[in-house]
Amino acid sequence: MLSLDERLKFALQEDIGRGDVTTLSTVPTGQQGIGLLKLKSTGVVFGLDVARSVFHLVDPELQVSWDVQDGRALDPQVLGKVTGSMQSILLGERLALNLMQRLSGVATLTRAFVDALGDSNTKVLDTRKTTPLWRDLEKAAVRAGGGVNHRFGLDDGLLIKDNHVVAAGGVRNAIQAAKERFYLIKIECEVESLEQLREAIEAGADRIMLDNMDDANLQAAVRIRNELNPAISLEASGNMSIERLRRIKDFGLDFVSVGALTHSATSLDISLDVRLA
Repeated sequence: MLSLDERLKFALQEDIGRGDVTTLSTVPTGQQGIGLLKLKSTGVVFGLDVARSVFHLVDPELQVSWDVQDGRALDPQVLGKVTGSMQSILLGERLALNLMQRLSGVATLTRAFVDALGDSNTKVLDTRKTTPLWRDLEKAAVRAGGGVNHRFGLDDGLLIKDNHVVAAGGVRNAIQAAKERFYLIKIECEVESLEQLREAIEAGADRIMLDNMDDANLQAAVRIRNELNPAISLEASGNMSIERLRRIKDFGLDFVSVGALTHSATSLDISLDVRLA
């Protein structure tokens, strides 16, 4: 796995290429500047440390200071400033903003879903539907928004999905095969019907994902779980909107997983405006 700095270096190389011809031709060498990073829309800000890393990789002499903290819900305001070589500030501007905007968008959307649950015991989970190579940052943004991370990758959680069920010849076969191969790992199994739910409970699943069930079936699933094995966790997935979370928050579900947190978040509007030092 590449470190964050290694990935940031590749991203800077992608953007800068053989050199920023515009900055090199218009900004005098040695000119000093101040760049103000401004939040232009209301939301949860996240990615301040990442932006600092970007600027320091461009130029270790740049000074970055913040007036706010990650994870705070903020109205439009100045977030902080970067001071030093004007050429260096402009070289790091786009990548720093791209990452801050993207991560703040994820944190903001997550907070909206979490707030929809109010004082419910149900937790909001993310998924693996993330941007390739930036999963750790996007999952950190989910946490900043108040959500909970699901498995990070295929190796740190055993989740039997519908395609695994088909390949194994059924829910029971899939769970039994998983128990035999990885008997120390807790098993989650996706089900699409109440019949499959009962089968997964009887087969010994530790957590069950209720995929694309309507509200009535979600309530029925909770009743069945409570009757057969209250220790099993239930996770609802599919067609989860903020409006729907308000409806189902008192159903007794343990989790709702929302792919939209990372695949459909709208970037927050953040800009950088420079002035001469």
